[in-house]
Amino acid sequence: MALHAIPLSLYIHIPWCVRKCPYCDFNSHNAPQALPQREYVDALLRDLDQDLPLAQGRKLRSIFFGGGTPSLFAPEQIARILDGVNQRLTFVPDIEITLETNPGTVEHGPFTGYRNAGVNRISFGVQSFDDESLKRIGRIHDARQAERAVKSAQDAGVENLNLDLMYALPQQTLAGALRDVDIALGLQTPHLSHYQLTLEPNTHFAANPPPLPDEDAAWDMQEACQARLAAGGFAQYEVSAYARAGGECAHNLNYWNFGDYLGIGAGAHAKLTSDDGSIRRRWKLRAPKGYLEHAGTPRRIGGDNVIEIEQLPFEFMLNALRLNCGFAMAEFTARTGLPESAITPALANAQARGWLAREGTCVSATELGWRFLNDVIASFLPESEPARAHAHGGPPHD
Repeated sequence: MALHAIPLSLYIHIPWCVRKCPYCDFNSHNAPQALPQREYVDALLRDLDQDLPLAQGRKLRSIFFGGGTPSLFAPEQIARILDGVNQRLTFVPDIEITLETNPGTVEHGPFTGYRNAGVNRISFGVQSFDDESLKRIGRIHDARQAERAVKSAQDAGVENLNLDLMYALPQQTLAGALRDVDIALGLQTPHLSHYQLTLEPNTHFAANPPPLPDEDAAWDMQEACQARLAAGGFAQYEVSAYARAGGECAHNLNYWNFGDYLGIGAGAHAKLTSDDGSIRRRWKLRAPKGYLEHAGTPRRIGGDNVIEIEQLPFEFMLNALRLNCGFAMAEFTARTGLPESAITPALANAQARGWLAREGTCVSATELGWRFLNDVIASFLPESEPARAHAHGGPPHD
């Protein structure tokens, strides 16, 4: 396996929010009155020092600050992180560096501070431009703040922006979902993430479900919003990602193409390929307190598993089949080290069901396959494994 041909990214997790949203199942925690910014940055860099041997001299293609709410950290702390990473790893010349932010937590002045720190892409957790919808899902910002924050970033010279929008919100109508899309289109960002609100386990909404649109109404919203986005010049390139030409997120594409990524920070996940071709998944302690205490030691690791060979087809499909364009068979072999014959039976079965289509050496989900993507992905599990695919699983992304 040509290790240096596999792209390498870095995910940096900032675990604190002003207030945890009732639908959120990410590793996020209510922020203390005084954030330990300097101490956490020190811990991140110690964590990276421990993981450097896994990078094996490879160049970073992208960096993604996720959370939590990374914009709770001041620009000078983000700069400290990026300077520290750059001292330890080489950046490709056009590296993409994304910072997630919520419109209600931009507390450190103009976005020029983040741009000067090295951030060249910002992902806004807008979710909706309707104030009542925002209240129902527990957001701390309003529609005016959201629009003002986006325009502020643009005025600061950050043009590479993503907006997160959700649909099928409590009491939302089709007209309301389309209005959100129309306002987003008017802001002229190059990227939109558009996904359905789902009730994830271990969240407040799962325990206390709000009144949500039914499946038929949610499907109508999805189809109508997709058509509106297409008319606005946005092509869908992944399950929940839409972009104008050239606006695709490089970091997320690396996930879906089964590339490698380091992960530092509380609860951060990594996927890495070794010289011998084995592929491991590693994650860090979830609790910020424990992570801070052990970031410079082996005890910072919450888990570290080599993926079993028979699991690799499923792991690959869990990512690659999210892409509209699917994958090339040569890419499957290059990224997993397995021959095409390893997936021939499952692939033939999925084609027979009308879930997957193959043109030459390229494989992608059909329209029917997209509707049942969890089942399609689960069909590549070993026969002894229970179905556990989830189309919205994987590492954090916008």
